Amino acid sequence: MGRHYLDHASTSPTRPEAVAAMTAWLAEPRGDPSRIHQEGMAARAALEQAREQVAALLGARAREVVFTSGATEAIATACWGAAERGTHMVVPAVEHSAVREAAAAFAGDVTLVPVDGTGRVDPDDVLAAVRPDTALVHLQWGNHEVGTLQPVEEVVAACREAGVLVHVDAAQAAGHLPIDFRALGADLVSVSGHKLGGPPGTGALLVRRGLRLRPLLVGGDQERARRAGLENVPALVGLGAVCATLDVSVEGPEAQRRTERLLREATAIEGVRAYGDPHRRLPHLVCLGVEGVEPQAVLLGLDGAGIAAHSGSACSSEALEPSPVLEAMGVDAHRSLRLSVGWSTTDDDIDAVLTALPEVIAKLRSLRPPPAG
Repeated sequence: MGRHYLDHASTSPTRPEAVAAMTAWLAEPRGDPSRIHQEGMAARAALEQAREQVAALLGARAREVVFTSGATEAIATACWGAAERGTHMVVPAVEHSAVREAAAAFAGDVTLVPVDGTGRVDPDDVLAAVRPDTALVHLQWGNHEVGTLQPVEEVVAACREAGVLVHVDAAQAAGHLPIDFRALGADLVSVSGHKLGGPPGTGALLVRRGLRLRPLLVGGDQERARRAGLENVPALVGLGAVCATLDVSVEGPEAQRRTERLLREATAIEGVRAYGDPHRRLPHLVCLGVEGVEPQAVLLGLDGAGIAAHSGSACSSEALEPSPVLEAMGVDAHRSLRLSVGWSTTDDDIDAVLTALPEVIAKLRSLRPPPAG
């Protein structure tokens, strides 16, 4: 039995172009890109080429790209750097835990902004939460669990007019939707390499030209003194190769075609409903509520059928906790299933999950004890 990977929103398998670029890089003696010998200068050239490639995908200037180990570090860097400007941050209730926890760690006060039943914030509610001591407003581009797109353009424009910094978490959007950092006008945008098929341990924080942030990691002048430590050049070369070849205009609609089929056919199963906005959503993921069965049992049943998926209610293999995103939306936070597609997904993968899912659900429901009385 073959395997069918439908958990790209957690991590996407590394693309072949990244593997090829990294393999070629590692096959030759390389140096520290901060050194002026030939090996170091070759490393510097490769690093800057990768920076240009990432910037081109995201509509940024190369100098605005600060390489990090991933979106989590990029988010922490944004929070730490902004925290010297104030003691308060604004965080929508459905933000990723990396945003919620970094804001809580680096700001003395955090205002959580509520969302509607689809997981979307009202821009007016975000702006109403801004105070004179607000250091940073956070807003994800698209929700990591239900896929709902947020009103980023409206919030960014209003924050710029109010003179408050705004950070956009684009970890799920990058590589799936067109991103134009310059046109957006945000101060900070965080992205993750492994979410779009780049090597794990890569990411970037886009920092608007002219904005000065104190570095989170100190001890060296790498990344123009914005992030100390030797850059992971081989992995970043791989990330650059992915960004240079990824065509969002092709991959985005193809992903949406597949997830629309998932939504249409999965919600035809009795007791299965879709969460999030069915129209204004990320193209590559869907979140389903499955009535009457525990999420880990569904995941294990699908895994036994050769399908990898995820549940917002099962945040790890060690803990079963209700989803804070679904709780904030006011829906069942205990029984969800997230299916996400990516560059390696085929129609056979969709066929497999749509065949297995009703069988798994029916089997689990048949095991429930009859109602008392």
